[in-house]
Amino acid sequence: MTTRRVRTVVVTGAGAGVGRAIAEAFGRLGCRVALIGRGEAALDSARRAIEAGGGRALPVVADVGDADAVFAAAERIERELGPIDVWINNAMVTVYGSSVDIAPDEFAQVTRVTYLGQVHGTLAALRHMRPRDRGAIISIGSALAYRSIPFQAPYCAAKAATRGFIDSLRSELMNERSAVTLTMVHLPAVNTPQFDWARNKFDRKLAPVPPIVQPEAIAAAVVRAAYERPREYWVGTSALKAIVAQMLMPSVADRLLARAGIENETTDEPADPSVPDNLYRAGRGDPGAHGRFDSQSSRHAFPFNPAWLRAGAAVGLIAGAALLWRRARRPVERTRSAGAVVASSR
Repeated sequence: MTTRRVRTVVVTGAGAGVGRAIAEAFGRLGCRVALIGRGEAALDSARRAIEAGGGRALPVVADVGDADAVFAAAERIERELGPIDVWINNAMVTVYGSSVDIAPDEFAQVTRVTYLGQVHGTLAALRHMRPRDRGAIISIGSALAYRSIPFQAPYCAAKAATRGFIDSLRSELMNERSAVTLTMVHLPAVNTPQFDWARNKFDRKLAPVPPIVQPEAIAAAVVRAAYERPREYWVGTSALKAIVAQMLMPSVADRLLARAGIENETTDEPADPSVPDNLYRAGRGDPGAHGRFDSQSSRHAFPFNPAWLRAGAAVGLIAGAALLWRRARRPVERTRSAGAVVASSR
């Protein structure tokens, strides 16, 4: 792992799920961790967990969809914890259902939190990182940023939009020769409380599309990204397969997902319509990092750097081109050799 200074880390959506696991992982490393989220009880629980391990944490209640609140949070963090070294955009909400059954305001809310929340966090971090010319911004993405699936259109669109934003911004920072780095960590299905908190249009309980990994595996990949600072990580074999399949045969993927229907995204248990969701308000209580799929989830998921795939493809293309060139040259060389033999026999 590359040695870099990481002292102060900001995590949005830090009260539960992936964000909670990431925050606690940095806390165990002795970092000062700022916890941004909407749920005060969950943030306070995360603070206690970090402090119990000897770390320092600062809970900041803020909605990432509110740009002014995020900018104010960044100012407070800089005052109380010191210069921000790593900012991790993780907060998200989603709605499960057919696109025609999702209301326009529900699309807008997912966009505001899951996409614009990443924009607001990134801009807040840059206000402090650019003048110092150092820092890392990590955006938690998804394999669904590359390969959308049915019944999660608002979330898939928000993750794809985030990828587009980060790619544009990366080139802009390169243009000004900034040392601030941008990384996207694209996730597989993760065992988090989102499947009990997300707004659900179906009459069955929600479930992640297997294979499923534990939040701690994602946290390990994010910690690694904070130090190594790659352009992207694709975490787990399922993310790798989904992204590559979309690149190579998107029409086949369309048909397979259409046939799967809602079966991949729900269980056989009936949903309880009286359970509140977290689309507009923080989820209640302190659910921690894990959802209800511990028995089906893996604790390990390798963070694949697609630069390796691109480098391998480039080597393969060069080798293939060289082989074709040599084969194309052989008839010419044979013709010249035959001509020389004829000339010498005259």
